[in-house]
Amino acid sequence: MRIWSVDRLISPVVAAFILVFGLLAAPAWAQTTTANDPAQQAVSEQQLLDEFGKIKGRITIPDQKAATLQQPQGRDYQSFQRSTLPWVGAIAIIGMLLAIALFFFIRGRVRTQAGESGQKILRFNAFERLMHWTTATAFIVLAITGLNLIFGRRLLLPLIGPEAFSTWSSWGKYAHHFVSWVFMLGILVMLVVWVWHNLPDRYDANWIKSAGGLLDKSNRTHPPAGRFNTGQKLVFWSVVLGGGLLSVSGIYMLFPFAFTDVSGMQTAQYVHAIIGVLMVAVIIAHIYIGTLGMEGAYEAMGSGSVDLNWAREHHSAWVDKQQAKGKIDGRPPSHAAAEPAE
Repeated sequence: MRIWSVDRLISPVVAAFILVFGLLAAPAWAQTTTANDPAQQAVSEQQLLDEFGKIKGRITIPDQKAATLQQPQGRDYQSFQRSTLPWVGAIAIIGMLLAIALFFFIRGRVRTQAGESGQKILRFNAFERLMHWTTATAFIVLAITGLNLIFGRRLLLPLIGPEAFSTWSSWGKYAHHFVSWVFMLGILVMLVVWVWHNLPDRYDANWIKSAGGLLDKSNRTHPPAGRFNTGQKLVFWSVVLGGGLLSVSGIYMLFPFAFTDVSGMQTAQYVHAIIGVLMVAVIIAHIYIGTLGMEGAYEAMGSGSVDLNWAREHHSAWVDKQQAKGKIDGRPPSHAAAEPAE
């Protein structure tokens, strides 16, 4: 019979012990390695920062978001709503009104130098005017009801009292929600109908260089422009892009937490509020130049037809194009306006 010595038995036992110890120690070593990984530490620290300052409770309802009673981002958002946003809105809107007043004081009303020719050219057909006024009316309703959320408590509440202000705000909220769909549809249709006329062209650089002739008191400097000049193009893209951001952020708020969490909802409201007040300022300037600021401009969206001399001064390239198509001649005004000029 073969006899094993003690030293021969030690080696296998030691090897087995090392193998078992290694297997047991591997997870612990991996955790130590992960803990020493800066990227992993950053994630852990970020989680701690996210949790810092939160006040949570215990709830029995399914919506666990309700358990968070307070969060740091909520305090920042509250400060934005109560102090930052009113200042941004006031500076944008009052600043635009002061700029318009200064422009009118220095420049006066932009008049047609050649006077009226007595011949009309159709600038916008009935569908385009309906689209414009529907979208414009919806935006005005949204602007009034939206500004009420920013300035209502400060300006309107002291004037009409709590009960009237509560009733007005409640109906304003419903109007804002339902009219927003009309505005979104109008923006979409406007993009489809007018996008090709608002793309950059060879007239834009010269128009910008001369500021569209708006600063020339003699009314003699009117750079060539197509159907929409550069200023109108800037308004168009401000409305389309700004309206798109308002629409997307508004949908997030119309369906709360359907697409994002609390942080995303707050971001949507930041975007909605800031873009909203900036668009109000832009539209104030648009309303001024389309009514009191420029003689003959309102007729384009009023009756749809403008005087031929006005069209030649402000959109000469467009008039030349229509004349080449045979849409402008010496016929009486009633016949000259029978066909839309595109």
